[in-house]
Amino acid sequence: MQQKQATFMENTPASLLYQRHASALLAYIYRQVKSREDAEDILLEVFMAVLERKEFWHLRENEQQAFLWRVASNKVADHYRRFIRRPSVSLKDMTDSIYEHDDLAPDQIALKQEEYAYLHQVLKALPAKQRELLQLRFGHGLTCAEIAPVLNKSEGAIRTLLSRTLKALRTIYKNQ
Repeated sequence: MQQKQATFMENTPASLLYQRHASALLAYIYRQVKSREDAEDILLEVFMAVLERKEFWHLRENEQQAFLWRVASNKVADHYRRFIRRPSVSLKDMTDSIYEHDDLAPDQIALKQEEYAYLHQVLKALPAKQRELLQLRFGHGLTCAEIAPVLNKSEGAIRTLLSRTLKALRTIYKNQ
C-alpha cells in the first residue's frame, strides 16, 4: 500500500512540475542568496505559491515556467527586503565572536562582581578620610594638588596618605 501511494504521489502534476524545475530554480536562487538553507526555504515558498493558485494548472507549459521564474525572482527580492529590515547573523559567526573578549563571558562577569563586592567590603573597613581620599582620586579623577584644598591638607600629605592607603589595600588583597 505504501509503495502504491508513493508511486501515485510521484506522478502527480505538482510532483512532475517539481522534478522538472526545482533543480534549476534552486541553483538560481542559491546564486542570489548565497545560503543553501535560505535558497531551499525560498524554493519551498515558490512551490507553495504554485499550489495556492488554482489557475496555475490551466496555464500552458511555457506560461507555467515563466510563472515559476517570476515568483522565484519576487521571492528573492522579498528575502532581501526582509533581510534589510531584520538583518540576521549566522549562528556560526555568533558563536565565534560571542566571547571574543574573555571578560564578557558569564563566569568572568561573576568573578568581577565578587571582586567588586570584596573591594566594597574592604573599603568600608577603611577610615572615613581614606575612603574620601580614594573617592576623590579614583572616583572623581582629581589630582593630589586638587584634593589638598578639599581635605585641608598639603599636597605632600595627600600623596603620603594616598600611598599608605593603596599599600594597605594591596596588603589586604595579598592576604586574601
